[in-house]
Amino acid sequence: MPSVAEDAHVDVRVAVIASLTPLEELDRDPFLVDTRSQHAMCARWAADKGYVVTRQFVLHGLRPDHRALWDDVDAGHVDFFVTANERVLDRAVSSVVGFFAECERRGVRLETAALDEPVYSAAMKAEVHRRLSMPTAGYDGC
Repeated sequence: MPSVAEDAHVDVRVAVIASLTPLEELDRDPFLVDTRSQHAMCARWAADKGYVVTRQFVLHGLRPDHRALWDDVDAGHVDFFVTANERVLDRAVSSVVGFFAECERRGVRLETAALDEPVYSAAMKAEVHRRLSMPTAGYDGC
């Protein structure tokens, strides 16, 4: 049987919050539209800290107390949330202040990866556009 010291490493499980922003905003703010890059930034941040991403959300204006955000936390599958930056969180939830308050009330951390966003060339924007507008049935753009 492993000793307590040997069993001390427990994975920290994080849920990534990305923003579901309409494709029409691609030219104005491509990072907010590019959920794949948002998730990748958060996954890189988590991996650098030794954390494990166990849930990925793509949200637009969700209520801070919505059950979908908290089911995995309540079940013990998520230890805290991470989002690419506050701009993303502002789009993802209906109230950033309310979400911070809900996290505090539940004793759940909220972190921002705050890494450098990609610089979008015309080709990168075209790739995001193609990916998100692909007419394949069931394709979610991620």
